[in-house]
Amino acid sequence: MNPITTLLQRMKEESCQWETAGDRRHIFLQCYTLMSQNMYSAIRANHFKDCIWVSSLLVRFSEYYFDALDLYQANHPQVPRVWKQAHDATKNSETHVLQNLLLGINAHINYDLPLALYDCLENEWPTCDTPQRMLRKNDHELVNRIISASIDEVQDTIIKPIAPSLAIMDKMLGPIDEWLLSKMISAWRSDVWEVSELLLHAESTHDRQEIIRKQETEVFERGEKLIRIF
Repeated sequence: MNPITTLLQRMKEESCQWETAGDRRHIFLQCYTLMSQNMYSAIRANHFKDCIWVSSLLVRFSEYYFDALDLYQANHPQVPRVWKQAHDATKNSETHVLQNLLLGINAHINYDLPLALYDCLENEWPTCDTPQRMLRKNDHELVNRIISASIDEVQDTIIKPIAPSLAIMDKMLGPIDEWLLSKMISAWRSDVWEVSELLLHAESTHDRQEIIRKQETEVFERGEKLIRIF
């Protein structure tokens, strides 16, 4: 079976089980599933310059999510604290639906994605010329447009059924709230590319680990602000 098809199947099964059980971890995972489906559609439609590389990145990206999930569910001490933060928040009835969504997005984009990009670029980066590196970056940035086009669907099918009051906000603000969320995610993804380049240019494993630790701290602190914002 196609690795992406297997990935999407696990996403759907896990989020369905969580939704049935009232586990609010389904909020982020349903969003992630929807966006991954749209990514897969874009890959099959050959929207990227290198669909094989983007497919590999999509799968590697998801592996970081599920590896952290498995560690969390096993109460493992090495679970990334940004994911412990996000998963723990879903157990707090006082956290808002949007907080659950944004905490998951924060952990996955700002922590997992630079690691996945590093993994998928590490072997080729030393021999890549500038045009080849720009090709990779352009494919990375194309995902922003796919995410932007998915925001309405996320709000209508995932967020509003859980938090109907947001439908009123949506009517009042029109496309502004979708635009803000899309801009925030795009800005995060732009920062993430810079972090992945730092990892690729690190002179030693120690330096690379320091970059990862610094990034995790910044992502965790951003998560704390998201928790306090409501």
